[in-house]
Amino acid sequence: MEKKVIQAGLEAGAYVAILGLIAWVTGRPFIFPSLGPTALALTLYPQSNTVREVLGGHLCGVIAGLVAYHIFASGLVVTGNHTWFSASNFLLTMSGTISVFLTVISMMVTRTVHAPACATTLIISLGLLPSIGDGVIIMTAVMVLYGMHRAFRRIA
Repeated sequence: MEKKVIQAGLEAGAYVAILGLIAWVTGRPFIFPSLGPTALALTLYPQSNTVREVLGGHLCGVIAGLVAYHIFASGLVVTGNHTWFSASNFLLTMSGTISVFLTVISMMVTRTVHAPACATTLIISLGLLPSIGDGVIIMTAVMVLYGMHRAFRRIA
């Protein structure tokens, strides 16, 4: 394998590992699925993933996810036991759909497009991390990840 390939894997993995360590120590969800794509984007395309795009995009996703979830699916979670054509499944579908719609529009209007933020909004709007406190943790984790990225770039 090429040295650059291994270095990229180690860098992205280190970002997630440090957040995993924080999650382990605090017992809070400082590691969640949309951090993987963000770590990859920062590792492979650092110039095209500015602090404005990364933090702004995830903030758009958090806000849109919270709005959609609390309007359409409050108290529901996608991993629950849902039957065919159930009202709960419909409400979760609406929540997810509206959250992506709002996230994309808000990112485009604010010029903070960061594709992994669409995963963040689904994590929230589908009831996996649906509270305002979860949103704060998500944004804190994204800030820590971006800070690690900047520190790594200075060292390298």
